[in-house]
Formats: sequence, structure tokens, C-alpha cells
Amino acid sequence: MEENKKKILMTGGGTGGSVIPLLAVAEELFQKNSNWEFVFVGTVSGPDQELIREFGERCQPVKFISLLAGKWRRYFSIYNIIDIFKIILAFFKANRILKQEKPNVVITAGSFVSVPVIWAAGFKKIPVIVHQQDVRLGLANKLMAPWAQIISVTFAKSLIDYGPKAVWLGNPISHSRTKDYLAQVEETRKKYRLRLNQPVILVIGGGTGALALNRLMENLGKHLVVDYQIIHLTGKGKQLNQSWGSSYQSFEFLSNEEVLSLMALADLVISRCGLGTLTELSALAKPAILIPIPNSHQEDNASLFANESAAIVLDQKILTPDKLLVEINRVLSDNILRTELSDRMGQMIKQGAAVQLAKIIQEILVIPK
Repeated sequence: MEENKKKILMTGGGTGGSVIPLLAVAEELFQKNSNWEFVFVGTVSGPDQELIREFGERCQPVKFISLLAGKWRRYFSIYNIIDIFKIILAFFKANRILKQEKPNVVITAGSFVSVPVIWAAGFKKIPVIVHQQDVRLGLANKLMAPWAQIISVTFAKSLIDYGPKAVWLGNPISHSRTKDYLAQVEETRKKYRLRLNQPVILVIGGGTGALALNRLMENLGKHLVVDYQIIHLTGKGKQLNQSWGSSYQSFEFLSNEEVLSLMALADLVISRCGLGTLTELSALAKPAILIPIPNSHQEDNASLFANESAAIVLDQKILTPDKLLVEINRVLSDNILRTELSDRMGQMIKQGAAVQLAKIIQEILVIPK
């Protein structure tokens, strides 16, 4: 590495939620000063590599290193015993990676693959930044927090979880690109052959899809296409064996760029409640129906939005296709409700987190801003 270059090692993965915020920070750093090198330590089989490839095409190539790491479950499982050995092996591999790459700072937004990397960075006295996305404190971040110099949080209520290390920033996202998507709505409409005279519903179940949402759509599709146009992201290997004409389009996977362009266009988004998706919905001020994964951290995220009347939140455990259809029709037939949902959604997550985290990194490394 050249003398005046700085290297940032990002780590996370398994889902796009722990990758996209880190790339937003990297993009902000790159735009201010191209004299950066980026390394990403991620999972073997998650969507990490595809997201890193997209970033490399847009900004700067990122060296990707996979790490096979275990996780600790909060319930009894034989896999907890097996994964102890995976975690130990991953810790030693993480040490080798850090010795070889010599990063100036290590940053994570969660994920169990990050834990051995952050522990190794802590032992080597490399500055560490941990970002807490969700309302609920995750076990991985809890294990990494003691090694962090700074812990950034999405929501003010998370400050109490981490004490004096914590700073309330929001969740990093590339706002310059968000503006681009809003400006390119008509281009997106033409690309996907969407008509002006029918509302567009975007259905997304996260990076790996959601079988529960797919089953709901399987029951509702033939009814929805009468009045609406549907873009449905099913997840890889989960496409429906249905054909409802040109008003229904399904995709197993779309790039994050394509998803955001469709989100900017959509009149209504039906989604899970991962913080990455919620951040994008907030940045684009989109009316949404949220269906969190039952008994997960997503329910805490969804409750926060429901309490502020920023989205329609439905409980998957008691949700029926008929009830979902009623809610869809209610939102799309009421312009005032849609405007209120849009306005409140746009105020849910503090803006400018990527800029602020980039400044923190520069301060840690004593780089002029």
C-alpha cells in the first residue's frame, strides 16, 4: 500500500442489510478522497459478493475475502457446539487476514461473520467502529461492542444500550443516488413497461425472498392484477408458477440499484422489516405495508414505525390474503392516507449517517476532511 493511502476493512454479510450501509460509507469516503483501499470480509454464500461487485463497478474495486464463521444461537442446538470450533478457526483466519491486509480501521454493521474479525482487530489494537442498525440489540453486536472505539446507532433509543461510546447518526445510505432514482422514475417505468394509468405495487421479501409473502401473492395475484401492476421479488429459486398477464412481473433477484429504482417508482411497497429496506423506504418517503418476520428483531423495528403511524404493520401469524387485500385497497384508494404515510415514513430515520461516519473515520485516522 502506498504511503499516503489508507485502507478500510469492512465486514458483514449473510444478508444485504449488514453490507449496504458499509458500502454507503465507503462511497462517501471515496467521493471525498479517492486515495482509499477497500477490503470486505464476508460470508461464503450470502449476497455479499454480488453487492461488492456492483460497488466496484460504480466506485472502486473492493477486495473480497470470504470467511466461514459460526453463530451462537440463543436456544439449545447441537450446532452451537459445532460452531464453537468454526468461530475459533475463523478467529485465527481473521488474524491472518488482518496481518496480511494491515487495515487502518475496521468497520461492521453486524452479522456473526464479523465477530471473529472484530475480536482479532481488538487484539491487534486496530480502531474498530460498530454500527447498530436495528432497535433490538443483536447478539453479534453485543459481542463486538467491547472492542469498538465508536458505536453508531440508527435510533436514539439505542444510545442507552451502549453508553458513552454510542453516537446517534441514523443508518448509512447513499443519498446522492436516492435523488438519482427519484429523478429517473419515467426511465424506470419504460424499462419495466409499466403503464401510467395503474398504480404500481412492489413486493420484496429481503435479499433471500420470503416464502410467506410469496404464498400471500400466490393467493392474491389474480385479484390484484385487475386494478394494479405488480413487481414481485420472490428470492432465488422461489418464483411462483403463475402467469397473470403483463400486470404481474416476478424476478428471483434484482440488483440493489434496480430495487431502489423500482422503489422510487412504486405507489406502494409491501415488505419485510429489515433495517436496510426501512432506511431506503424512509429516504424515498414511500407508503408501505410492513410484514415483519414473526418472533424476530424485525417486530421491534416494525413496532417503532407502527407507533409513529409511518406504515401499515400487519402480523404474519394472523394475516390472511383477504385482510392484506383490504389493506392494499385502503391505502391505494385514499390519497390523503398515502400522503400521510409518505410524510411520516420520510421522517423516521435520521439522514446523513454515511457522511457523519465518514467524518468519524477521518477523525480517527487524523485525515483532513
